[in-house]
Amino acid sequence: QVKLVESGGGLVEAGDSLRLSCAASERTFGSYAMGWFRQAPGKEREFVATITYNGGSAYYADSVKGRFIISRDNRNMVYLQMNSLKPEDTAVYYCAADRSPLQIAQTLSMMASYDYWGQGTQVTVSS
Repeated sequence: QVKLVESGGGLVEAGDSLRLSCAASERTFGSYAMGWFRQAPGKEREFVATITYNGGSAYYADSVKGRFIISRDNRNMVYLQMNSLKPEDTAVYYCAADRSPLQIAQTLSMMASYDYWGQGTQVTVSS
């Protein structure tokens, strides 16, 4: 069982930046694709960004493309650098891990592809 723990959320103003971190508990983390999803109040959870097991490919939702950057190290951390934040970015952000060796954009943007989830970290952007 992989445990994922997010951190780095908080209250910021529009235009500010935040970096979210996700720590994975398992050594096999290195073979997993990692994703970030978010859920705003009253809305469904949605895809934000994902990165393949080796960091070779990253994919983003259109709403964050050009503002957010996903990255990972070669140990057990994945990050989401969020720049030029907007009030509509306010949500609980979740880190997720996908064990599948099939790591392509079409599957990595789907919640159902992910096997493990963190508890989430709140990001609030004031206008």
